[in-house]
Amino acid sequence: MFSAVKCIALNGLEGYLVRVQVDVSAGMPAWDIVGLPDASVREAKERVKTAIKNSRFEIESRKITVNLAPANFRKEGTSFDLPIAVGILKSFGYIKYEFDDTVFTGELSLDGTINKVKGILPICIEAKKLGIKRVIVPVENEEEGAIVDGIEIIGVRNLKEVVGYLNKITKIKAQNIKINNIFKNEENSIDFSDVRGHENIKRALEVAVAGLHGVLMIGGPRITEKQC
Repeated sequence: MFSAVKCIALNGLEGYLVRVQVDVSAGMPAWDIVGLPDASVREAKERVKTAIKNSRFEIESRKITVNLAPANFRKEGTSFDLPIAVGILKSFGYIKYEFDDTVFTGELSLDGTINKVKGILPICIEAKKLGIKRVIVPVENEEEGAIVDGIEIIGVRNLKEVVGYLNKITKIKAQNIKINNIFKNEENSIDFSDVRGHENIKRALEVAVAGLHGVLMIGGPRITEKQC
């Protein structure tokens, strides 16, 4: 049986849609992952297979082929674990409903726990651009993803919870965080007016913050006689 699950891969900070296509067929039992996967993605088959077993889902010995489309871009990282597992469980009939408007991301532990992954913010931003309705993420990443307004962020703890949610058995409330409220309870008692000298540094930091750029500062402060 064939199934397809949506996820988003990253090229730097830019995201692009990947369709995890899973085909389960009769034949010599085997697992193959194609579509230019790196080593961490190829290792997903061991994590996924064991996580499914330890989540109490029984899958018969079959020939399983996983294609990460488009196949002309290299796929990296462990965020493909969850969509691969969902695709396999859908193919074996454990998930009854369709979820074309959903993106999945997360790394699986061998016991079925879903671990946090990197790049949740650009993933959710790209999902919103593509018109995706919801993103299912590790529960440790849900607050980061919920910064993106206009899309449902569903935090999940393990594989069984994902299956229960997709089958409309388990209810999970979507996270929604207003970015203006993130620091509203924090009191900042220090600002640049308390820093003596270092005018060039302060100016550079102001420009970096205004443009949302990163800054790397190396070495200790240089104190001049005028600042003493």
